[in-house]
Order: sequence, then structure tokens, then C-alpha cells
Amino acid sequence: MRPTPPPPGETALDAIGNTPVVRLRRVVPDGAAQVFVKLEYFNPTGSYKDRMAKSMILEAERRGELKPGMTVVEASGGSTGSSLAFVCAVKGYQFIVASSNAFAMEKLRTMRGFGATVDLTHSPSGKITADLIPSMIRHAEEVSEREDCYYSNQFNNRDALIGYEEIGHELVAQFPDGIDAFCGAVGVAGMAMGVARVLKGRSELVRIVVLEPASSPVITEGKPGAHHVEGIGVGFVPPLLDQTLYDEARAVSEAEARAMCRRLAREEGLLVGTSTGLNVTAAIALAKELGPGKTVVTVACDTGLKYMNGSLLSDA
Repeated sequence: MRPTPPPPGETALDAIGNTPVVRLRRVVPDGAAQVFVKLEYFNPTGSYKDRMAKSMILEAERRGELKPGMTVVEASGGSTGSSLAFVCAVKGYQFIVASSNAFAMEKLRTMRGFGATVDLTHSPSGKITADLIPSMIRHAEEVSEREDCYYSNQFNNRDALIGYEEIGHELVAQFPDGIDAFCGAVGVAGMAMGVARVLKGRSELVRIVVLEPASSPVITEGKPGAHHVEGIGVGFVPPLLDQTLYDEARAVSEAEARAMCRRLAREEGLLVGTSTGLNVTAAIALAKELGPGKTVVTVACDTGLKYMNGSLLSDA
């Protein structure tokens, strides 16, 4: 039986969500649990950040904090910025984003393509250092002091959880027999916490594991460091991270994550970014621990097409 396609949307915002899930076959070893990946790169900008951008803007409008003619301001490495630029283009708002040369050129060009003004904070090393994102946030806060600006403030904005909870609701529908473990890398922490709220609400037995780069183990060891996994490992414990909603935090090697990205492309036909490689690396480790008959789920955060100018897939 063919699936029923969604009805025509009123705007491009209606294309957000309802993403597919696929089982990994070749990268998961025998004797392990089943591992599934929710392909969030099917969202319009190729990232799950479309969900949070939509909910942040719509909720701000609903409260009357964001009105026609105002300018939205945010600090972003590019995925949230691209998503907000997309939503602002649809809704008719100007958008200013504080970003950096440390992030993929494709993301910077995407934001500009949607009409955003991109203010860059220079990273001498080209890496995401402990002070880079805080400095971007400070710049965004300064810009947003203008009366005609709305600072979406993704690191503290709980409206993001509304959008991310939809991933959880979709997973509940896609896995009627339940999920044994879910893992996800943490940046703002909205995705992991939004999904956890839904899955834990359905069953306290589901195991939630949050992830970070081993080169910047802030959550697991309290030690920020430099790394190049875009979208996660922001150098501080994000305010949205709720310890009551996850069971464990793990640090994952960036080198292993990048190697997994190459394997996913070659062996599973999935072209993804480094944070997804990190997610899948951790999901496979969980699958080995849980064993046959169990189900582990994670997400493909974004598409590998955003990283073609870098080294991620150059040796694949």
C-alpha cells in the first residue's frame, strides 16, 4: 500500500517535518540491536533546525513580541541561521545573524541567499573554540538592542522545544512497538530535550543518551576545547539541557564521527554531516550493549551537501 502524501502546503513552512526513518544495515555489526536514523535533512534547508526556527518565530508572533517590520537577530554557526533566514524570508522579516568563518562556507552562503545580513566573528584557527560562540552571542545581543529588533536567543528560547517535540511525536507514530534507546548530540540541546520529553512521557524505560565531541567534553568532564563538529559542543552547558530528561552523557571521538560519515555515504547511501556521524557512532555502541531484539534510534541532523567545500568527504 502506497503512503498517502501530505496535502499541498500554503507556504514553504508546511514542508517542515514528517521526515522518514531508515534502518542501517551494513554499518551495524551482527548481534547488535537494530539502529534506525530519522532523516532530518528532508526538511527544506536540509536540517532539523527548520523545526525550531519555525516554532520560535510563530510563538513570538503569537505573543506579540515579533511584529511586521521588525528584524530578527540570532547568533548561529549556520544551521539555525539558515533555518531562521528561510523562515524570515517566508514570513517577510529582515534577519541579521552573528556567525563566523569557522563554519561551513555553504551555510554562510545559504544564509545570505535567503537575504540575511551575516556579521562574521573571525576565528584565527578556523575552529570552534571555547570563546567563539559566546563572542557571537555578545555581538547578537548588542545588535538586538535596537527597538525594531527581536532577538530569538536560541540558547535560552524554550519555544524551540515545541518544534523539536514534533520529532518525538513522529517517532512514537513510526515505532508503535516502542524505542529502547535514543541518542543525540547536544548544541543548544533543544532537539535532544524535545524528543526526550515526548519519549519519556510515553515510557520511562526508554534510555536517553546525550552526546558531545570528546575534544570538548563540557557535559561529561567540564572541560571545553576546540573542535570542528558544527552545531554541537558550544563550549558551555546549554541552558535548555535538563538532567532529569536524560540517563547518560557520552563524549564521542570526532575522528570516529568523520570516519562514520564516510562509511554512511559509501555503505548506506546516506550523505550526512559530522554531528550525524557522531550520533550514529554512539547509536551503534548502544546497539552493541543492548543486543538483539532492541531498537536504537538517532537522527541525521543535516545533509552532507553542506560540507562539500571542507575536508569531511574529500577523502571518501
